[in-house]
Amino acid sequence: MRVRSASPFWPLKDGLPFSCMPLKEDRTCDVAVVGGGLCGSMIAYHLAEAGADTVVLDKRRIGLGSTSASTALVLYEVDMHLSDLISMRGEKSAVRAYKLGLEAIHKIERLAKKVGGCGFVRKNSLYLASTVADRSRLETEYKTRRRYGFSLDYLDASGVLRKFGLKRPAALLGHVAGQIDPYLFAYSLLAERMGRGVAAYDLTEVVEYQATKRGVLLTTDRGSQVKARKVVFATGYETKQKEARKAVDLKSSYAIVTEPVPELLAESRDIPVIWETARPYFYARTTRDGRIMAGGEDEDFVNPTRRDHLIPSKASTLLNRTKRTFPDLDVETGYAWAGTFGETEDSLPYIGEIEGYPNAYFALCYGANGTNFALMASEIIRDMYLKRPNEDAEIFRFGR
Repeated sequence: MRVRSASPFWPLKDGLPFSCMPLKEDRTCDVAVVGGGLCGSMIAYHLAEAGADTVVLDKRRIGLGSTSASTALVLYEVDMHLSDLISMRGEKSAVRAYKLGLEAIHKIERLAKKVGGCGFVRKNSLYLASTVADRSRLETEYKTRRRYGFSLDYLDASGVLRKFGLKRPAALLGHVAGQIDPYLFAYSLLAERMGRGVAAYDLTEVVEYQATKRGVLLTTDRGSQVKARKVVFATGYETKQKEARKAVDLKSSYAIVTEPVPELLAESRDIPVIWETARPYFYARTTRDGRIMAGGEDEDFVNPTRRDHLIPSKASTLLNRTKRTFPDLDVETGYAWAGTFGETEDSLPYIGEIEGYPNAYFALCYGANGTNFALMASEIIRDMYLKRPNEDAEIFRFGR
């Protein structure tokens, strides 16, 4: 599957941070991680930190799948209100999932600082009511989150206008959020552990997985083989196992990034991470070099040719929405792209084991909050490998 269009912003901005080589010889290791995007890199980092000899394999260049198309809003919220998630999954699991998202932001911030060069910035978040009818939903959500200890403010229409100059019926102002360069983060995680527990190979596709008495045997398209005690499939929307594919509803999503905006370059204006109650929703964030990145306009299909054909019209719509959101800023589109996006029934990822796939773990960070989900997956899979109890694994298991 071609999971994104040809010209997302991050690889153009960052270039190739370092080069990997294809795997042309047989290897043995403790854990093989299939997929070198942010999720796979995060998992490899945590496994190596825990002492596992880890090999990362990617059929593309590192980070050039869905990670390169990600807009990487770092939010503790998922695409389902906490109040609704409680109704679906129960109070304990729903509240814990939200609190894990909150904890993940702090952990990502510390990790980004440690590995360096990832552009993590702590932000407030602004969740806007799209219509008057959504105002009561935000009031309910505000009360629910406050009940469980989350820090946020409810803004009525006058508050939204006064603080942000936006004409919206209401909004929730959160105080813990962030944004990051996901492509550079993936490279930085691998670079930190390269030669210290991690070996990464790109342009090497795993074409066969075989369980053995002692682990797994992976065969690549180059004829090389990897023997490992365990394998982690961090292949996202391209996961081939039918048990994994049926857990997600795939869609197409669109994004733009503007040319640099002088007011943002001068740091004279701090823009929060913004998104809204409408589904599909419009969202926006800034970048380190003074641009606005915006996205949304999802479509219920994944055909790459049909998806990419719509990029010009979708980019125009996103630019107009950006102008309406920031009417005092002079913005124009610098880059536009499209990618595959996935939703699960409860807006949470799937992490863990699937029956019928011995010695294999799956980290399928489906949803709009993939950066946080990658952190959660890396900790859960590390603990599974170490045979260490992790009660949170139950929240994200297959078959839940």
